[in-house]
Amino acid sequence: MKLSRPVSWFLLAFGVWSWVIWITFVKNLYKDGSGLAFDDAGNPTGYFWVHLLLAVVSFVLGTVVGVIGLRSVRALRRTS
Repeated sequence: MKLSRPVSWFLLAFGVWSWVIWITFVKNLYKDGSGLAFDDAGNPTGYFWVHLLLAVVSFVLGTVVGVIGLRSVRALRRTS
């Protein structure tokens, strides 16, 4: 299957965007001072684990989408 040039670049940009956004989110989650992510003893709460799992899944999906976009951009450059 061949993807168009705009779709390929969109997928690559989406993969990069996912990493930037979710890295920032995980940093903010780890520094959380509101009491949602960590209890008074400093132990992670359910909120922390659910959001960390969400971030990990988003990292994986963003990587897969970005790799598809990157491979498609490279293939389009070879054929042009």
